[in-house]
Amino acid sequence: MNINESANLELKRQFTDEIKKEVVAFANTAGGIIYVGVNDDGSVCGVENVDDEMLRLSSSIRQSIKPDITMFVSYMTEVVEDKNVIKITVQRGNARPYYLANKGMRSAGVYVRHGSESVMASEAAIFKMTQEKSGERYEEQRSTNQKLTFVELSRQFAARNIAFEGRDKKRLGLITEEGQYTNLALLLSDQCTHTIKAALFEGTDTTSFKDRREFGGSLLTQLQDVYNWIDFHNCTSSSFKGLYRTDLRDFPPVAVREALLNAIVHRDYSLSASILIHVFKDRFEIISVGGLIEGLRRDDIMLGVSAARNTNLSKVFYRLMLVEAYGSGLPRIFASYKDEAAKETAGIGRQPSPEISVSDNAFKLVLPNLNEWHKKNSASMEITPVQAKHREAVIDFAAKKGYLTRRDLQNGFKFSQSLALRLLRDLTKEGVLTSIGKG
Repeated sequence: MNINESANLELKRQFTDEIKKEVVAFANTAGGIIYVGVNDDGSVCGVENVDDEMLRLSSSIRQSIKPDITMFVSYMTEVVEDKNVIKITVQRGNARPYYLANKGMRSAGVYVRHGSESVMASEAAIFKMTQEKSGERYEEQRSTNQKLTFVELSRQFAARNIAFEGRDKKRLGLITEEGQYTNLALLLSDQCTHTIKAALFEGTDTTSFKDRREFGGSLLTQLQDVYNWIDFHNCTSSSFKGLYRTDLRDFPPVAVREALLNAIVHRDYSLSASILIHVFKDRFEIISVGGLIEGLRRDDIMLGVSAARNTNLSKVFYRLMLVEAYGSGLPRIFASYKDEAAKETAGIGRQPSPEISVSDNAFKLVLPNLNEWHKKNSASMEITPVQAKHREAVIDFAAKKGYLTRRDLQNGFKFSQSLALRLLRDLTKEGVLTSIGKG
């Protein structure tokens, strides 16, 4: 085996406690490979009982190193010169400093690579790693998967004539100073492991499914696929006013778009739970993991105040013209409901509005179904036979008094506000009453 030890390569004849020190050093520096069954000079001696030896190695490393390093260490067997060799691959960890559990987080337990040797880390080096650990955002951390492709991301950048080469990737935050992919790169890559789960229900609860999907791939792919799925189920209702038709979607497309973007851009990707989308007969719900960023309150975000959890992801979406300005999403959602609801609810009184719920680890946005809301409220405004008997009395009352207000109907005839407004509007259309001013 024609290899020599280096900053990223260590050779061991057999398993010894020294291997744990090498694993710690690689995890705290830039990662590396340890071959067990190879002498210092590169000659192969092999390993007997490979399965038992691999079990012994993995168990010892798992129990002896803190914080948990198992997700950054992999084991495999290779046959070299007709002999079995164990290859241990160690990636740089995201929770540095790693240390030997029996020594603690001090120089005697924390190791780093220096050339081809593993040496004790200085107190200053330990302090620096601790600072980096506390201040490094998820999207800035190195991805455990370094075999990433960017077919969809490249396509979107090309469509907008934006350069996407090596230097551009580093500037966007997809590559570290050491040339390794970050978690931001993972999120935007075709290998993204986070998903969005969507379900369409028969009624107003989760009893009966009509459709259920899980969307994966790059966040950009998920964004488009999920939006198309919602749009397919976002029904249109038409009504006529005179000669002209008015179309109304169940959910304003602007609100759907902004809700989806908000969930994708601001969720906490350090948590593995998927974004959840539930479409009911009367509402649309979207739930993303990660509550409000510390220091923000619900009232703040309603005013348009925003603090990006994923700053670099927000910048990429901004460059792709998917978001316009930080903090504008939620106000735009509420404004879209005010505009769309006015098409069919003018004069009815209270209009449907989105609702927000926040917990420590989740953010939930509920969009009411405008067409269902209109059907329900239109039905509630129908004049019953008993109320119809009051119609002539109302007209007589107006004739004697000389005028009539909504408050007169509510106080004198015990009508609801919506019914009083409906009756006044109908009598005005019929020419029985003439509208003067407001109220």
